[in-house]
Amino acid sequence: MSDAENTQDPALVVHLNGSGGTIRSWVVIDTLVDGLAMGGVRMTPGVTVEEVAGLARDMTQKFTLAGLRIGGAKGGIVSDGGDREQTFRTFGRTVKPLLHGGIHLGIDMGVTPADRAVFFDEAGYDPRYRPGAPDMPVDWRTYYEPLIDVTGHGVGVAAVTALEASGRGEAARVVVQGFGAVGRAVARFLEDRGHVVVGVADVQGTISADRLPVAELIAVTDEFGRIDRSRLPQHVTTTSTPDAWLDIDADVLVLAAQKHALNAENAHRLRAGLVVEGANLASDAEAREKARAAGATLVPGVIANIGGAGAAALAVTRVVPFELAADARKAWVFDWIGDRVRENTRALLEIAAARAGDPLPELLDVRRGELR
Repeated sequence: MSDAENTQDPALVVHLNGSGGTIRSWVVIDTLVDGLAMGGVRMTPGVTVEEVAGLARDMTQKFTLAGLRIGGAKGGIVSDGGDREQTFRTFGRTVKPLLHGGIHLGIDMGVTPADRAVFFDEAGYDPRYRPGAPDMPVDWRTYYEPLIDVTGHGVGVAAVTALEASGRGEAARVVVQGFGAVGRAVARFLEDRGHVVVGVADVQGTISADRLPVAELIAVTDEFGRIDRSRLPQHVTTTSTPDAWLDIDADVLVLAAQKHALNAENAHRLRAGLVVEGANLASDAEAREKARAAGATLVPGVIANIGGAGAAALAVTRVVPFELAADARKAWVFDWIGDRVRENTRALLEIAAARAGDPLPELLDVRRGELR
């Protein structure tokens, strides 16, 4: 991506005040491709239009890297999650013309599948039907919910691919920062392939051991990614010290939680030689520069964290072979995501080995040329 393209303003920024109710919200459409764009909706008390715009730009880059012909968008709602039903009904009424006009909005931080169902219903929007495209033969929930682990699968593929490229043969020590759906799926994926999870972090702090029992941790984790400390195995260590996950002796750090978890203030504590972003905007630019200067490899979220967005885009653009039976269709999507993540991770590392600096802009230029 050229500097001009990287700093180009979004195609459309919509400030939502609410129809039939009051909300403070935005939808940012970074790019349109064939009149289409898509991305999730984030709801937090502190979300800003600048954050939403950054997330929408990330979506554009994800789809470009994956070779998907759809633009990037994102929604944001300022709310602490109180009165969810009213919030999402108001949101649905307000975004109705966008949803019916080619802008598909899904879920992101603070928004659940149930919330999505509410705003889809209020807008009278059904992704199965789109003018100029064949109808989906299954409803959105039937298609998408079996793919809950596809993002974690892609992040795991990125980690394994980078480890293989480094020539590492032995098991890696892994820390997973964030134990929501993505973090849990990555931990399972890497443990299943012989790697050792030595640390996990949730909103309450960090849990560590020479080898953490991933299945046992998952069994005592709630739907929001909080691990029940009262039910932990006795041999583990816990701490509530901020960012303690950075201090664990590890080979791989997976960032699967909040924005800018790795930042200018804490990047000097990084011990892992490989960082894989499993969350949106998981590091800031200064942290990435410091990590590279220290010799660490970083696979950005626009490569590793494509799974959920990619799976949705495959359906919206009707690339998915819907004639396959449900299990075969799920396997096809997982394979497609894994292949794209693997290919882009390898290409990124090859560019990084050839020259100094951030390899991502060059890779984006290559992929953009392939889409033309």
